[in-house]
Amino acid sequence: MSVPVDDSGAASVGTGKYDAGKYDAGDYDASDFDGIEIESSADFAAVPDSFQRLWTPHRLVYITAGPQPHKDTCPFCNAPSLTDEQSLIVARGETSYVLLNLYPYNAGHLLVCPYRHVASYDDATVEEVAEMAALTQTAMRVLRKTSRCDGFNLGMNQGGIAGAGIAEHLHQHIVPRWAQDSNFFPIIAGTKAMPRLLGDVRAEVAESWPHP
Repeated sequence: MSVPVDDSGAASVGTGKYDAGKYDAGDYDASDFDGIEIESSADFAAVPDSFQRLWTPHRLVYITAGPQPHKDTCPFCNAPSLTDEQSLIVARGETSYVLLNLYPYNAGHLLVCPYRHVASYDDATVEEVAEMAALTQTAMRVLRKTSRCDGFNLGMNQGGIAGAGIAEHLHQHIVPRWAQDSNFFPIIAGTKAMPRLLGDVRAEVAESWPHP
């Protein structure tokens, strides 16, 4: 099946002609397409398969730029200068803060970072270490309340060789876990299915975060 066209190449639309070049999004009405036959995708030049597609355009920035930030830009140094909504920050302390991971392993995956640009845990001050620990405890309590998770993975990757995505700025991962949160996606397809949008998770965690 195909769209009927006349000698000029313009498709017939009802009693008129449809010229795709003259239309912008929103410039047409549904009735403009009355009478057009829709071509079946079964006839397209493609090989059908049994896979479902997860469309994740938000990850394009990661694919095009790579996991490491520009050498002159540290996202963890820049984040506190933005609004909480822009930077996905859920809580700010005196020496450290908490934000959502832009590339989460699970929904609610948080990072605890010092404001100061320091790479190694053993270079952090006593005050930074103490507040990072306190923020981690609070984050665990909040995530248990908001997501009803069954457990956590806590940890730091120190250095690029150890798997740190941003090795130059210290950060600790807090990953909520559920009894059945593992499936074939990460193993077979290298894919994680995220059931909630980052902005929604940030708002929920921030709202539940206790404030003195």
